[in-house]
Amino acid sequence: MVYRESEETVDVLFLSRLQFALTIMFHYLFPPLTIGLGIILVYLKWKHIRTDEAIYDAAARFWTKIFGLNFALGVVTGIVMEFEFGTNWAVYSRFVGDVFGSALAAEGIFAFFLESGFLSLLLFGWDRVGKWTHFFATLMVAIGGIFSSVWITVANSWQQTPAGHVIRDHVINGHTFQRAEIVDFWAVVFNPSSVHRLIHVWIGAFILGAFFVMSISAWYLLHKKHIEFAKRSFTGALMLATVSSLAQLVSGHFQADTVAEHQPAKLAAMEGVYHSTNGAESYIFGWPDDETETVKYSLGIPGGLSMLISGDPDSHVMGLNDLEETWGRPPVWLTFQAFHLMVGIGMLFIVSTLYASFLHWRGTLFETRWLLWYFVFAVILAFVANEVGWVSAEVGRQPWIVYPTIVDGEPVGGLRTSEALSEVVRASQVLTSIIFFGMIYSLLFVLWIMLLHQKIKQGPDWPPSGKESKEESVLRRKESLA
Repeated sequence: MVYRESEETVDVLFLSRLQFALTIMFHYLFPPLTIGLGIILVYLKWKHIRTDEAIYDAAARFWTKIFGLNFALGVVTGIVMEFEFGTNWAVYSRFVGDVFGSALAAEGIFAFFLESGFLSLLLFGWDRVGKWTHFFATLMVAIGGIFSSVWITVANSWQQTPAGHVIRDHVINGHTFQRAEIVDFWAVVFNPSSVHRLIHVWIGAFILGAFFVMSISAWYLLHKKHIEFAKRSFTGALMLATVSSLAQLVSGHFQADTVAEHQPAKLAAMEGVYHSTNGAESYIFGWPDDETETVKYSLGIPGGLSMLISGDPDSHVMGLNDLEETWGRPPVWLTFQAFHLMVGIGMLFIVSTLYASFLHWRGTLFETRWLLWYFVFAVILAFVANEVGWVSAEVGRQPWIVYPTIVDGEPVGGLRTSEALSEVVRASQVLTSIIFFGMIYSLLFVLWIMLLHQKIKQGPDWPPSGKESKEESVLRRKESLA
């Protein structure tokens, strides 16, 4: 293989990683939101069929408009990353092509076609098809989004904990390259981390969708608009958010166990463990310092980390000093802060949703204005939690883009990020693309905010054409007078 000069390689490596990070983080604003909203749409359609209350139909129509907007932005921003694989990361593409080709083909066949095929019926089938047909279309769109996350997460999890493959040499243009080839497809799908990571991704999407609905509903309640619609939407979303927040705590524990077993250097970076020790503490917050190899300004729970990963507060935890030679050292500060920010937001969500559920049970939730204002802005934290969760996962696996397996104490079969770059792309080219991507994505973000604001300002059409109960008529009149 032909390599550039070391300084140029470092520049291209940093810029290429930055480019992919910016594009994928912008893209990831939308897929978890559409997954979460898809589940909510299924619930609303089912409630309308069960109760025949017009307000559920109005709610489903309103949130479908929001869903369609986010779906469109997700598709547009997702296409870019596939091109980046072939431009910036050509060596990586050759290495993982057989594995990723299978996973992405499965996503296209079983997920994207299903989701996009029924999307038109969901968006434009109102009053044109029967209610059960429209419900089926809604269900298929929601399942399609979930299936899409399955194959993307499987492909990514394989990079973290590879399985079901062999490494073979291939000669291309006189150069020998290694390539991972599948020998057991189901071992690839059910690699050691895929199930736990997939559940974690799903729950994060459910939380984001629920907080998104609660944000808009709380805004309506605070401004005394669409009151009954907002109360119904907020209540259903609060139930989903409460259950999902608690479930995410359990999911995160199993995820941490998997990381501890298969990626000990990532765990050490997440928790700032520079030196191997017995009874490792779990930090609530802190500031890792690579020079002194300590976590400054920290508050920790003595023996907490040992307890979490083994059940014994005095158990031994490997530190980066003993892991670095075999696994390399991830960027500790960013991994640590991203992980702890995700955990902190998750704990805040548990407390706030439980408290809101208690107030709802007491009948005082919708009169507690400060809490409603919290939920208006808490959706930003839900977006942040999803983003930094991926940051901790992806930065924490460095310097490997595909993690190795250990054979006789040596890493085998992995691919280092610095060796995954294209041989021909230059730093100036990557920098130029970052600038143009930044401009285009900024415009897309402004457009998304403007269209979202427009749809929220228009609000739900309640009651829609169709049946309206006597109770709903009374509520609507009261709301119009208010």
